[in-house]
Amino acid sequence: MRDIIGALMPGWRNGATAGLATVVRTFESAPRPAGASMLVTPDGAVTGSVSGGCVEGAVYDVATQVAADGRPVLVRYGISDDDAFSVGLTCGGILDVFIEPVSRQTFAQLEDVRTDIDASRPVAVATVIEHPDADMIGRHLVVRPNGFEGDLGSDRANRAVSDDAMGLLAAGRNTTLTYGPDGERQGEGMRVFVNSQAPRPRMFVFGAIDFAAALTRLAAFLGYRVTVCDAREVFATPARFPDADEVIVAWPHRYLAEQFAAGLVDSRSVICVLTHDPKFDVPLLELALRAPAVAYIGAMGSRRTHEDRLARLRDTGLGEADLARLHSPIGLDLGSRTPEETAVSIAAEIIAGQWGGTGEPLGNLDQRIHHDDLDEPADDPR
Repeated sequence: MRDIIGALMPGWRNGATAGLATVVRTFESAPRPAGASMLVTPDGAVTGSVSGGCVEGAVYDVATQVAADGRPVLVRYGISDDDAFSVGLTCGGILDVFIEPVSRQTFAQLEDVRTDIDASRPVAVATVIEHPDADMIGRHLVVRPNGFEGDLGSDRANRAVSDDAMGLLAAGRNTTLTYGPDGERQGEGMRVFVNSQAPRPRMFVFGAIDFAAALTRLAAFLGYRVTVCDAREVFATPARFPDADEVIVAWPHRYLAEQFAAGLVDSRSVICVLTHDPKFDVPLLELALRAPAVAYIGAMGSRRTHEDRLARLRDTGLGEADLARLHSPIGLDLGSRTPEETAVSIAAEIIAGQWGGTGEPLGNLDQRIHHDDLDEPADDPR
């Protein structure tokens, strides 16, 4: 939703109806994850994607019809003999796509959701995608850490879904949940898709150098909220890092300690240390490696710098288990030379760690392309 909400709002504010398609469940090697969205605006323009091009033509037609007649539908696109080539989904995956009309009448809380997303406040949208009562399909419950807004037909349903959605929101996960028609936890009949709009994960880049500028551009493209920090005021300037959300002049370890103390570093955060200067690196990495686990800690430097850094960190009392969390020298072996190529190398290592990638060429592997199985249930429909 984050990617398409800007294009969605003008028509919504003008009282028009758009067609919104959202991937709500995936099986096998599906090209896009649950939560991926495609919008067909009231004037027929398209924003976003549900399959990277495989089924967009078919989805466009259905979304246009849904916007016109106001009836949401749940559609499965797969690899059956009848439709594999007619809709173009030949990748081997299966997608469940919920396609709904979006207007002031169908989603009155959308403006507030947009405000939350813009302000980086956590918010989740729970949407009924299947129900015995057709009038319930497409209803929304907007869930925030301090409560919920909307109505799924009963207090029991509202409370059950909001409680579960809060847990998914805290984890930054999107998934489909199953309940009884009135929200019974052990029942069946109502399926609800929870789309979590957690704040962007943070990337801390320490060291205001040319490699940092390249990494900041790429990290912003990947959806991170990027902070560049350096103690040298002459180098740490917004003009040198226009793609950063923040440029901080401070001693790196002191700034990071403040962020940890304020609860602004979490398990999705990434820490990249590019200074390769022990007076900055060692106290910063000691702090990061002693702190609660984050998604990634990497440090730039030659192999000689790396060995010296490890020795200094051992002298602080860090054990081998702590040091094993450090990615150094930073990045994958891509043969990078330029700052931009090095940024790609660093990003590739971060992505591989996030999703369990090997870093090997896909052509050399015979396993599934997509490693995560968060949205693939055991009862594969095939």
